[in-house]
Amino acid sequence: DEFISSPPRKTVRFGGTLTDILLKYDKGETTDFELLKHQLSDPDIKDAQIINWLHEFRASVAYLTKELEQLVSILLKLPWLRRSREVVEEYLGFLGNLVSAQTVHLRPCLRMIVSHFVPPRITIREDDVDISDSDDDDENLSENFNTCHRALQTVARYVPSTPQFLMPILVENFPFINKSERTLECYVHNLLRVTMYLPTLRLQILELIIEKLLKLDVSTPQQDIEDAEETANNSDSEEKSTEEGLFDMEEDEERKGSKVVSSSSDRMAHPLAERLDILMTILFSYIKDVCHVDGKLDINNTKDLYRDLVSVFDKLILPTHASCHIQYFMFYICSFKLGLAEAFLDHLWKKLHDPNNPSVIRQTAGSYIGSFLARAKFIPVVTVKACLDLLVNWMHKYIDNQDTGANAYCDVALHGPFYSTCQAVFYTLIFRHKQLLDGNLRKGLSYLQSLNFERIVMCQLNPLKICIPSVVNLFAAITRKYQLVFCYTIIERNNRQFIPVVRSGTGGDLVQTCTNPLDSFFPFDPYMLKRSKKTIDPLYQFWEELSAEDLENLKKPIKKGTSEDEDDDFLKGETPQNDGVVGIAPNSYESNTRSPVSSIGSPPDCYVPYPQ
Repeated sequence: DEFISSPPRKTVRFGGTLTDILLKYDKGETTDFELLKHQLSDPDIKDAQIINWLHEFRASVAYLTKELEQLVSILLKLPWLRRSREVVEEYLGFLGNLVSAQTVHLRPCLRMIVSHFVPPRITIREDDVDISDSDDDDENLSENFNTCHRALQTVARYVPSTPQFLMPILVENFPFINKSERTLECYVHNLLRVTMYLPTLRLQILELIIEKLLKLDVSTPQQDIEDAEETANNSDSEEKSTEEGLFDMEEDEERKGSKVVSSSSDRMAHPLAERLDILMTILFSYIKDVCHVDGKLDINNTKDLYRDLVSVFDKLILPTHASCHIQYFMFYICSFKLGLAEAFLDHLWKKLHDPNNPSVIRQTAGSYIGSFLARAKFIPVVTVKACLDLLVNWMHKYIDNQDTGANAYCDVALHGPFYSTCQAVFYTLIFRHKQLLDGNLRKGLSYLQSLNFERIVMCQLNPLKICIPSVVNLFAAITRKYQLVFCYTIIERNNRQFIPVVRSGTGGDLVQTCTNPLDSFFPFDPYMLKRSKKTIDPLYQFWEELSAEDLENLKKPIKKGTSEDEDDDFLKGETPQNDGVVGIAPNSYESNTRSPVSSIGSPPDCYVPYPQ
């Protein structure tokens, strides 16, 4: 209706057609040209006027050379997205004509399109003061994004080199992490959409997104997230009790005491963790959508995406110490097919045993192997055994080469990858020993005995001295129960030899007990982001808290000649999801001495007493 009732098109303006105006401008007559710019910049410009002008510009793109980039800039600022369908179609046609005739304007066109990848900002002014600056919750936002992608596809169709010019623009336009969640969410979503029709950019776009998420991740340590949640829960409780005091004054004390404050909100209390949670949810959805066609896993798509993600993992994640959540994109894609999980383990194994890799990378690869084997529910026992065989054989060969001679002593700097591998094996055994022994106890014990842990523990390199105490204590308890190796003599000797590190500072001498000389961490420790953890939790092996009975049982060695089908009862039944567990955060000294209750889902830094 608007289009029909709008004024008829004028073919002659300011004394001539668009071509005339441009030719006059060439000769130095600028009056009509300035009037043209003024009319195009008019905020109240009508749909019919835009269509009319664009129609003429499409026929005159040959004149829009670099000298007229100011005019092109005004055309690119036209409010075309929120106009009628006719305006949108005419504008897309104009963009196609412009970039095919004048590739000099390709970059400005791409910048204009990418600028619409985030919701427009609306500023509310009151008495010449900006009182609000927020995202516009436009109901047409989704449609606008669709149109932007059509525009980008149009440009790419006319100019094959579009991807190489587009990528730097996508990088420079990425919003700062302190921008609103909605802005970040829209931009990342639109970047991932670009990969669907410009596949040559996928690896670079994934790298860009994961790099930004990694920065977010390392800016929000686990302890900060826990503290923010605790503070939020406490303030919720205070609000609740205040309300009860105001409105339920007659309620009896007993009922008050029985009330439980529960927050069903999925919002994270920590603002950066909230942004990370939203973006991780988008990334997981993207991985799922790419790998599944009509609800079924597409092997070729999955393999291609896996290769891209492993490449980004090697470049960004593996060299970064103690990230908490971002690495779970590998955990998630590996859950789709066992072959992918095995390929990932093989990839990490190659990193670990290659002496040409830096020691720190080899150690981190060891941490990933141990954490992945322990935590991934989708990895069957047969794969766990194959990996243990591989790791333990390598450890025995390493001891063959190193246990005599000049370097046969305990030193992290010399033998870091060896200690990291030992810790990976011990950690895997702690989590998986029940499954390894399940069904046929005699056969399981025979397998564990074949690994010859005694030689590893007793060797001159002394891995029990270097590995995290919580892991060593549980490993010692389990191996003693099944009479695989007796670790306590060595642990006791190590404790006697332990020399605290004394450091002098401005506040006086500080005595530090370093309980993590490897500076290791477990990459797949419990996932804490509320929304995206719903994707991870079903795939995740949680740690079950040790009861007093379990600890008691660990002190009792298993009897010789036990029947084949007898189970051990270190972990009761299936390992359930247990959120109230004392845990370890293995990359800090404090957490190994005070075991914060707030860290959930990891083995406790438990102390199993030496047998009498």
